[in-house]
Amino acid sequence: MVSLIIGHKGSGKTKLLVDKVNEAIEHSDGHVICVEKETKLTYDVNYRARLVATDSYFVSGFDAFYGFLSGLCAGDHDVTDIFVDATFRIGGRDYEQLADFLKKVDDLSKMTDTRFCFTISTDLENLPERMFAYCEKIN
Repeated sequence: MVSLIIGHKGSGKTKLLVDKVNEAIEHSDGHVICVEKETKLTYDVNYRARLVATDSYFVSGFDAFYGFLSGLCAGDHDVTDIFVDATFRIGGRDYEQLADFLKKVDDLSKMTDTRFCFTISTDLENLPERMFAYCEKIN
């Protein structure tokens, strides 16, 4: 399952994401990962979640980002949830590439039985409609 938290900068997306991470930790029988561009959430996310900064691994663009997420799943078969903050800052701001990326993530989610949640900084009407065939908006 792929979930999206959509809204403008300052609309509370990251706070909602942090709440979802901390909630998942309480209910997960495996591992919870929180991915961000740079280390900012260290004191917000429960210590039991693995916090990963993509800048530390030189991840840039949606293809590299997908490979990174695939590697997280392949390296740990006990991952139940992956939360991602600042999706556009990691992958780029191309809406069509985002839709293609999220389709691949949906396939990865089904294959690995991992739930994904992404924050998206934009208006809902800017996003391609086809994304909502495989993504759910949660805010």
